[in-house]
Amino acid sequence: MNLFTLSKVLLKSEQNNYSKPIVSITIAGVALGVTIMFLALFITAGYQKEIRNKMVSLGAHIRISSVEENYSFDLLPFDRNQSFVEEMRNNSQIKNIQFYGTKVGILKAQDQVEGVVLKGIDSTFSWNLFRAHIIEGNSFTFDTDSICDKILISKVLASKLRLKIGAKASAYFIQEPPRQRNFVVEGIYETQLPEVDERFILTDLRHVQKLNGWTPEQVSGIEILIADYNKIDVMGMKLHNEIPYDLKAETIKQLYPNIFEWLALADTNAIVLLIITILVCLITIISTFFIIVLEQTKNIGILKTLGLNHKSIMKLFVVIASRLIFRGLCWGNMAALTIGLLQSIFHLIPLDPETYYVSFIPIAINPMVFLWLNLLVFTACLLTLLLPTHYISKRITPIEAVRYE
Repeated sequence: MNLFTLSKVLLKSEQNNYSKPIVSITIAGVALGVTIMFLALFITAGYQKEIRNKMVSLGAHIRISSVEENYSFDLLPFDRNQSFVEEMRNNSQIKNIQFYGTKVGILKAQDQVEGVVLKGIDSTFSWNLFRAHIIEGNSFTFDTDSICDKILISKVLASKLRLKIGAKASAYFIQEPPRQRNFVVEGIYETQLPEVDERFILTDLRHVQKLNGWTPEQVSGIEILIADYNKIDVMGMKLHNEIPYDLKAETIKQLYPNIFEWLALADTNAIVLLIITILVCLITIISTFFIIVLEQTKNIGILKTLGLNHKSIMKLFVVIASRLIFRGLCWGNMAALTIGLLQSIFHLIPLDPETYYVSFIPIAINPMVFLWLNLLVFTACLLTLLLPTHYISKRITPIEAVRYE
């Protein structure tokens, strides 16, 4: 009889009436712990990905602009046709290069006014990312013959100004001489990020260029979308070193440090939760292990009498522990995947967007994280049991074990 079959017989032994419910509780405890750990990682990764995508959708991963000491949205212009732009187009790590211009103004509709930042974009703008945030209306197109007078406004600003699709609004710009432009609302968007929704209006870049007296080649900045977010810091530093001295390259992490520092805290919280949950699982497994050993003392003595040595007894209890841990992992995996997939598809658990910037708990399932966490829990539990297994199997002698009952 091999060790696996023997472990199965011992776990189903009739004398295990006391330990059977405890074993079931242990499996349930491990499953619950694994479920909590997976959901913590799924939610943390999903939340970070959702916020990053929202920040990137209106801009990009990296922004190139003129070097200035102030934080105004009216940036100094520079020529878009520079040698480093062509070099970036040949870089496989860069997905898209888009140009923009910004202008601070006041938007007026009926008797309501709001301060806004007019963000001018052109045909290079990546609508694929931003289109997911358009809740009413459509994106606008660019006519080569005339300047488009359509705008995309946020739900927050539309509510304050009482604007709907097709409504007209006037924008006023304080400069010498003062300027005024009339716009038509083509679409309403919502990112649920106050830094975006309370400020920005999208329009044709040529409006900003004409208001500022720029040439068609002058822009406020260049936005760059990269293929791999994990390389954002490296790419940001690389681009900063390659562009002229009067320009700077900043990542979205540098542009919005408060948001990304807040997201970093989620990683810390997830790690703390993982450590606590793993410790609980280890304590549960060790407690159950000692109960099983206590009930199997007589059988251990008999097995030693029949010729099973110390190492074989150790291996037997490692197999028994492995079976329990494996069952707990299986149930935990099934529960975590089921809950994660249901939440990902149906958004069953909502959130307050004013507090969390999203309207539901986002989920991101990473197969590699899934695999490594299973290996971590399984290995940690087994390693923790090696010492008590060694001690107990060596201390129990056949004579004492047979006399036990």
